[in-house]
Amino acid sequence: MAKTVKAVVIAGNGTNCEREVATACKLAGAECHIVHIAELLAGRARLDDYHFLNLAGGFLDGDDLGSARAGANRLNQATVLNSQDSLADQVQRFIADGKLIMGVCNGFQLMTKMGLLPALDRDYHSQSATLTFNDGGRFEDRWCYLKIDPASPCIFTRGLDGIYLPVRHGEGKFMVQDDMTLEQIEARHLAVVKYCDPDYQSPVMEYPMNPNGSVAAIAGVCDESGRLFGLMPHPEAYLHRTHHPRWTREPDLPEEGMGLWLYKNAVNYIREELL
Repeated sequence: MAKTVKAVVIAGNGTNCEREVATACKLAGAECHIVHIAELLAGRARLDDYHFLNLAGGFLDGDDLGSARAGANRLNQATVLNSQDSLADQVQRFIADGKLIMGVCNGFQLMTKMGLLPALDRDYHSQSATLTFNDGGRFEDRWCYLKIDPASPCIFTRGLDGIYLPVRHGEGKFMVQDDMTLEQIEARHLAVVKYCDPDYQSPVMEYPMNPNGSVAAIAGVCDESGRLFGLMPHPEAYLHRTHHPRWTREPDLPEEGMGLWLYKNAVNYIREELL
């Protein structure tokens, strides 16, 4: 009997992709629960009971203080009802226990502003990067080609060279606090995915292939363990061939969408390393 991988997707306060992420986890072979943030704050659910934490896309708190800023403050500071424990404590235990976290779009914004990414030298408390307004000054909804760094430690992209996924964001421009931070991210191969040309060969800065002007064309980063991963494009939006924008014109597309590969890698890693 296969060992049960337990995944959780946090919902509430403006997320809107939790059902798609939960479906991706289930298709990849995990048992998945969608848990409202209020359930965690009330102590009725705990992150300790899961192996794979998913932070889904959406518009946390309406992006009123900037994308995911209010959400990051909540997760970093909120105390669980009738407990000395905090959500931040649970997140830090999750990381220390070798479990996996993936943040997509708003979830990636959340992870960077909590200090969970890129987390240079395993510092999961200090913010050193952000995601801000697209260079074009407008919301971008388009499909992008993404080149994967084969030398990256990222668990989620093992065995992959490139993927094709949609972006849906107004604040997707990845930026770092200084040149040294960028140099370290690049030297340690933490820039897992970059916007690239249709041949998956060269990173691009030109619009629209780079939809937001991210520094060094970075679309997603991981921490040095490879177990924490965030990206702006939506893997949960491409789970089946019919999700592809040209599926009626490209009959040779495989049944399984590229986005599902990331979730399968996560579930397989948990089964092999944690269970």
